[in-house]
Amino acid sequence: MQDFANVFHNTVLLVAIAACLIAQVLKLVVELVRHGKVTVRTLFETGGMPSAHSAFVTALATGVGQTVGWETPEFAIAAIFAVIVMYDAAGVRQAAGKQARVLNQMMEEFFHDATFHEDRLKELLGHTPVQVIAGCILGVAISWLAARAY
Repeated sequence: MQDFANVFHNTVLLVAIAACLIAQVLKLVVELVRHGKVTVRTLFETGGMPSAHSAFVTALATGVGQTVGWETPEFAIAAIFAVIVMYDAAGVRQAAGKQARVLNQMMEEFFHDATFHEDRLKELLGHTPVQVIAGCILGVAISWLAARAY
């Protein structure tokens, strides 16, 4: 169990988590600017600007590259992992959100007069490519800034 405490000394991991949390907080700022209000629920939802998933994995990959080298297998693994996560966020989950929106509309049209007891499907599942790119830039920037600090 003593070795597990060392995880709190893993700078790459801590910076990646910080990038994710900063992206989530920035979603509040974006919501305030766009809608003039803040919903704390935004901190715990998927989707939105910027992509916290992208910030997380790009900060991780950048930190691995900075720490062990850009030519290492560890960086290659982290980079491929980041690409897969970002592709999923902008592709698969975005498509699932669009399907949920269509299904919710269909259910409203078919059952608008009747009582239907199922919850609506969650529509905001993925990210637009711009949200993914913004998260990616944020993650790289946070990792580079953190590397300068330590």
